[in-house]
Amino acid sequence: MSDITNSSKGSSLLYKSFLLLIIWLPFPFGSNRPWAWSILEIAVFSIALMWLVLYLKGKVSFSIPFTKAMPAVIIYLLWLLLLVFQILPLPSSLVSMISPKAIEHAARVGTSDGFVRLSLDPYATLVSLYKSIAYFLFFCISLLILNSRSRLITLSLVIVFSGLFQAMYGSLMVLSGLEYGFFIKKFAYIGNATGTFVNRNHLAAYLVMSLALGIGLMVFKLDRNESTGIKHKIRYFFGLLLSQKLRLRLYLVLIVIGLVLTHSRMGNASFFLGLMLAGIVSLILSKNASRQTVLLLASLIIIDLMIVGTWFGLDNVADRLEKTSIEKESRDNVYVYVLEEVKDYKYTGTGLGTFYGVFPNYRGQDVPGFYDHAHNDYLQFTSETGVIGMALLSMLVLVTLVTAIKANRYRNDPLMQGISFAVIMAVFAMLIHASVDFSMQIPANAATFNVILALAWIARYHPSRLPKVKPHAGENSTHNKNT
Repeated sequence: MSDITNSSKGSSLLYKSFLLLIIWLPFPFGSNRPWAWSILEIAVFSIALMWLVLYLKGKVSFSIPFTKAMPAVIIYLLWLLLLVFQILPLPSSLVSMISPKAIEHAARVGTSDGFVRLSLDPYATLVSLYKSIAYFLFFCISLLILNSRSRLITLSLVIVFSGLFQAMYGSLMVLSGLEYGFFIKKFAYIGNATGTFVNRNHLAAYLVMSLALGIGLMVFKLDRNESTGIKHKIRYFFGLLLSQKLRLRLYLVLIVIGLVLTHSRMGNASFFLGLMLAGIVSLILSKNASRQTVLLLASLIIIDLMIVGTWFGLDNVADRLEKTSIEKESRDNVYVYVLEEVKDYKYTGTGLGTFYGVFPNYRGQDVPGFYDHAHNDYLQFTSETGVIGMALLSMLVLVTLVTAIKANRYRNDPLMQGISFAVIMAVFAMLIHASVDFSMQIPANAATFNVILALAWIARYHPSRLPKVKPHAGENSTHNKNT
């Protein structure tokens, strides 16, 4: 009995530590500072080590979703292996076949001594490797410790409340004129909600993921009784007024207000497009799509568009779109030069994390200022890890998205349907957002997105019922079978 208690305590401690880390991540500038992502790495490595110790003692075990997610785990490990390959000294003859430009770079900087690294900045790639390992562990830990329905619901609520705080704090700073970020006065994006992030677009991406999980919970809590009787409607209406669903819906409205006040065009667009695409997929494929689901999705879009119209205004939208064309011209020029970089290092890239140092060698005079990111995650990952790295990342996201869609299609469990809907919406939204921004370069967003990816496998393979328990002597075995 004491072993079971100790096992439960150990697992509970892991879970609570995991939740605290998720809450902490957005606060220090989205964890996008060396000291902040160092805390992230130390914390997640410690949690993983604690789980391993418990596993060796026989107090925890591999979950069903983790074993079923092995294709994604293997793809992720291949991605990490590529990063290791980038920083290892390799024979010049091998590198000349893979990346001739890396040989030229080594000769130019005087580091060619028979062995050459694929990464043009091995230290930057090593830093990125540590972060990538942390994200991988986030993915695995989520699969291993989110092993109960209550934990899934609590995790979703934690991310929703984290988004709610960021939205309310960012809105307060804008509306009050205080304009503080994480304990310091803001120096950029004045008049735009940024929460404790630096960039409004990165806050917008985080809020969209929070909204996705919140909407997933709303789908889970839908009344699936199709009765149209007046008594049922009256009961349902008053039940709604007193229920958690109404509070959750109000939270989502507040998060949408924060999202609108970021004035992030693609952030707002990715939210609506992600919601609509997930809704279309769910309505077409789900066996259990109901009228309540249609009404929920319609109300979310209509009410949130009303918020956009009230807070943003159609005139402001038109003005922002006009400015977009000017900014787009500059971004297009950046993309052209990044593609030239991709051609030179097309197979294995320049090394993850090296964009800021390599791009100035390709940038033309028509691109003013300093670009530490490509403002397009697809192009940046391709330039840094080549077509091989981009293919691995694409496979990881694609196999996970397909898994979420299958969960939404085949699971009858309302919770798993709600979680799968959240994953589908978040993935679509982040894929859209990644086309014009670099949110996946921000540790808080990248780590949270990895948790959401893990939820797809949990939604697909988490058992709907408790495992059978061997009956004690004198107990009715039939009762346990039914359980």
